[in-house]
Amino acid sequence: MPVRLLPPVVIDRIAAGEVVERPASVVKELVENALDAGSSRIEVVVDGGGRRLIRVADDGIGMAPSDLELAVERHATSKLTAESDLLAIATLGFRGEALPSIGAVAKLLIASRTQGGEAHQIEVVAGRKSALRPAALTAGTRVEVRDLFFATPARLKFLKSERAESSAAADVVKRLAMSRPDIGFTLVTEERDPVTYAARGHDIAARLARVGDILGPEFRANAVPVSAEKEGVRLAGVAGLPAVARGNALSQYLFVNGRPVKDKLLLGALRAAYADLVPAGRFAAAALWLELDPREVDVNVHPAKTEVRFRDAGLVRGLLVSGLRAALHGESHRSAAAPARPFQTLRPMSPPRPAGIAGWRPETSPAAPPGLCEPRQAAFADLAPSADARAGQAAPANEPAGHPLGAARAQLHTTYIIAETEGGLVIVDQHAAHERLVYERMKRQLANGGIARQMLLVPAVIEMDPDDAARLAARAEVLAGFGLVLEGFGPGAVMVREVPALLGEADVVKMVRDLADHLAEWDDALPLERRLLHVAATMACHGSVRAGRRLKPEEMNALLREMETTPNAGQCNHGRPTYVTLSLADIERLFGRR
Repeated sequence: MPVRLLPPVVIDRIAAGEVVERPASVVKELVENALDAGSSRIEVVVDGGGRRLIRVADDGIGMAPSDLELAVERHATSKLTAESDLLAIATLGFRGEALPSIGAVAKLLIASRTQGGEAHQIEVVAGRKSALRPAALTAGTRVEVRDLFFATPARLKFLKSERAESSAAADVVKRLAMSRPDIGFTLVTEERDPVTYAARGHDIAARLARVGDILGPEFRANAVPVSAEKEGVRLAGVAGLPAVARGNALSQYLFVNGRPVKDKLLLGALRAAYADLVPAGRFAAAALWLELDPREVDVNVHPAKTEVRFRDAGLVRGLLVSGLRAALHGESHRSAAAPARPFQTLRPMSPPRPAGIAGWRPETSPAAPPGLCEPRQAAFADLAPSADARAGQAAPANEPAGHPLGAARAQLHTTYIIAETEGGLVIVDQHAAHERLVYERMKRQLANGGIARQMLLVPAVIEMDPDDAARLAARAEVLAGFGLVLEGFGPGAVMVREVPALLGEADVVKMVRDLADHLAEWDDALPLERRLLHVAATMACHGSVRAGRRLKPEEMNALLREMETTPNAGQCNHGRPTYVTLSLADIERLFGRR
């Protein structure tokens, strides 16, 4: 078969396959054009998941008739004037491919008007361009895309449901709206009421306000500010506490010089910063802005421009990891904020009061007849209060409620510690809290040369699958650094001679078997530090106070005091909160006093 040049229509449709992947891709390209046009207000309308209609209207600078006619030609753009401009791209768009690619697979109508000029419109249907015509429009540009992929019906088979496509388009608008809080956005879809994000401004306060608009008040109440700078690279934004991690990565918003990206380097740095705070399968929520010299980043490496390449990738990654860790460490004692209406579903409904006692008041009620209640209460007088029923017992004199986590007052179900603070109360999960404390102790000892060991009086022989035993024996040197000394004991068994001293009376058999399971999933591609931290976390889980253990008041208060001085004490090694707080106002609302 001879080599031949493809017809222009085929070329356009091939190019459209890269640029126009789905309706959300069209929304992204058109909104980016509106942002580059200096708009202060942008309206986006999506109907039928974007297949029937996508309309983007802005109040930007608009286009003159000659520019409008040229804008639908391939590789025509106003954003590049010389080859050197590619080395310092400061706009969102620059290739001049979006409009002709959309026009090749849909019905495209563009109307535009410059300030003081006249409005004109042009239409492109399946790659065929019409002549310019007068239009009715105020200053700015309006772009309508109808019947997307009607010219390439095979592409329709690969689209998801209308709801899914509409949701993807809405996510694009959210990311672009978060990148530019100084611009007002309105999103209209058929599935929901119109959503408007008011213009906020340019400063960090405006960014935080826009983050709250998009991610909601719960994230805003459980987020910490992030700010760092190194060698001309600036990082700013907010990061969610580990306790409010999400089940997917949709709440991770990353921007490079104002451009929304989903770059692997940045996402990997975000995961590394939360490595021992968020469990596998959960994703931290964050909105982070990176700003650096445009010459230090290449944005022309991906068809959708969602990935970038940094000249000094190590610098950027290190800044992101250290900046996030510093911010989270500064707020490491915060746990998730209590809900605004705690336990609302448990509040009992007040039954109608009988008419005969409608005016009853306790202060006017006659005293109960002598002997009515005392005999029943006297039956409990000789019972000493147990450790999980000390709500009426005052805390020891040296444990005032003025501590950040208060003074222990009770233990519930031998699992939860109830502490009184000056402004309310704290409920602590004793196992999760102690697990974090043991983990942090192990990390400190590792950093200082190794974990102290304790020799077993009688070595423990543990039988298991031969493959698991072989894996443990192969990693014996690594485990010895954690204070766990073991060796192979024939096929299908290991002998444990020493254990970490700080684990106390841990279940050695169960711990070693869990470690064997962990090593079976050991990913050699992970950094060594991450793998070692996984081992430490597994050991800490087995060496912590278990749920079901009765604690003395002194033990409970000692746990609270150590939590107050331990980094990241607000979350356990698996990312769950170690404690929750209830303010006095929350409690009063619970009982209808507010």
